[in-house]
Order: sequence, then structure tokens, then C-alpha cells
Amino acid sequence: MQGKYNYQILLVSFFILCNEGVSVSQEETYKTIFGKDWDKAQSFVTENEIWMKRLSEEYNISYPVAVAVVFPELIRYSALRDKMEITLLKSLYTYKGRDYADFSIGQFQMKPSFAESVHEKVTFLKGRLKNRVKEKIRMEDIIKYRALIVGDLEEPESQFLYLAAFLKICEAIYNLNDMEEDQRIKFLSTAYNYSFQKSYEEIHEMTDKKFFHTTLVRSESYSYADISWSWYVNYHKNR
Repeated sequence: MQGKYNYQILLVSFFILCNEGVSVSQEETYKTIFGKDWDKAQSFVTENEIWMKRLSEEYNISYPVAVAVVFPELIRYSALRDKMEITLLKSLYTYKGRDYADFSIGQFQMKPSFAESVHEKVTFLKGRLKNRVKEKIRMEDIIKYRALIVGDLEEPESQFLYLAAFLKICEAIYNLNDMEEDQRIKFLSTAYNYSFQKSYEEIHEMTDKKFFHTTLVRSESYSYADISWSWYVNYHKNR
């Protein structure tokens, strides 16, 4: 009996260590899963860090939070950029609207509906950021307005402006101050990928759902929020 008891203790200890290992090396696991697409995403961050940090300071947002929120999309962009032809989709959106074509554009994989939602919530913004967004708010010429959005979403710096606005809007409409750091990052990431037009409860419910994938045909899916948090932890670990 004693031998069996010791064996059970060893078995339990083994599973505990394994689980701890999974937690510690989660970032390494995602790097392995996404391989060269993770590396390309990280290269984009490294190569564009200077101007992204400058805009983060200018609009008073956290640089690592901003990058963490979009990092899974950088992975997806790397995986899909050579596989999707969006010229037709651009024309459909411009002339027909988001009900006909609402597609992901650029490194941060933003959809026209996302940009439109930022414009619709411009009243939650303040100062220079509010003025920058208002410059491109809905105009009478709807086709020109949509073409302007497509043009914005093709430029990384313009996309980062929308990202900064998104973070400020979320600060204004959701109570994030009492959240633990990991929950706040995961919530913001989910709101970005899922929708910040949803309620707090709806977004929170989606936080742990595995719906992120990088293939045109859905296969294995992962938690978008977990990938964001994994990058965020690794960023601070390497400072």
C-alpha cells in the first residue's frame, strides 16, 4: 500500500509540474504553432517600434497593450497576405457598403466596419485624437467616405490611429480599472477581435473562446486573448 501511495504522489507531482510548464512556456508553444508567421509578426513589431511608440506617447496609450491587442492579427496577416485578393472586395465595400463586403485589411487586419464604429463613437474621445478622427468622420458623399476608410486601413500609421482611438473608447465605455492585468489585456483583445459594440458581459463571455485561426479554411482554432497575453508577458520578460 505504501508503494502505491508513493506512486500516486509522484504521479500527481508530475501532472502539477507539467501544468506549470505549460503555463510558463505558453509563448514558446504559440511560437512553435505559428512558426515563421509568429517570427514575421515579431519582425514587423521590431522594425516599426519607433513610430508606434511615438504615436503611443502622443495619444497617451500603452505601447505594449496596443501591440498585444493586435499581435494575433499580425500573425494572421503574415499567414494570409499572399493568399487573398481583396481588390474586388474593396470595390464592393466602396460602392455597396459593409453589408456587401466587410473584410480585413492591412497588418492589423482591421475591417471597414471597425473604422466606421470608431467614427460613430468619436464623442468618447478627447483632445488631439478626437480631432484626428473627426477629420475623417462620415460625410455626405458616402462613396468618398468609404474610399477614404479603405485608404486609411491600407496605411499602418493610420491603422494605429484607429487602434489608439479604440483603446480610448474602451476605457470610456467599460470599467477596466478594477481588472487584473491579464484579464484587462484579454478583454481588450477580445473586444478588438470580436466587437467593441457588444456589452461588457458579451465580450467577457467570449474571452476564453477558441475562434482564432490563420487558414482560409477553418481548422485548428486558438484563443485570440491567450495569444495576446502571451506576447505581452514575453515583452515585459525581455525588457
